[in-house]
Amino acid sequence: MSTLFTKILNGEIPGRFVWREPDVAAFLTTGPLADGHTLVVPTEEVDRWTDASPETLAKVMEVARRIGAVQLEIFPAERAGLIVAGYEIDHFHVHVWPSRSMADFDFASADHHPDPAVLDANAEKLREGLRAAGYAEFVPGSA
Repeated sequence: MSTLFTKILNGEIPGRFVWREPDVAAFLTTGPLADGHTLVVPTEEVDRWTDASPETLAKVMEVARRIGAVQLEIFPAERAGLIVAGYEIDHFHVHVWPSRSMADFDFASADHHPDPAVLDANAEKLREGLRAAGYAEFVPGSA
């Protein structure tokens, strides 16, 4: 049975993609902790991050690093937060978002009803930032 993320990756469920490669993708979460909160997901269905191959783990983390660096420019913050939780979806994924303090790491304060227009605008800002950082080949909608 495919996971929710596999359905998003396959286009069965819409996603606000900001990064796309054959083995990894990134899209905005629908329960953000901050503007630009992104999930980085391998296309391979791996439940726990500890079960991922070293190559998959390295690739996911490298994409998260690149996105986090751009988030800091687009949504000014001191740090890029990063969490591997894995309880909500049985498909390895990394949360990366602009963080201003440790309070930003509390999933209880996630926005579970974000304005879709704000999510769309944040996705486009992040796509533009990723293109400007030299990653256009991985950004959906780039020429």
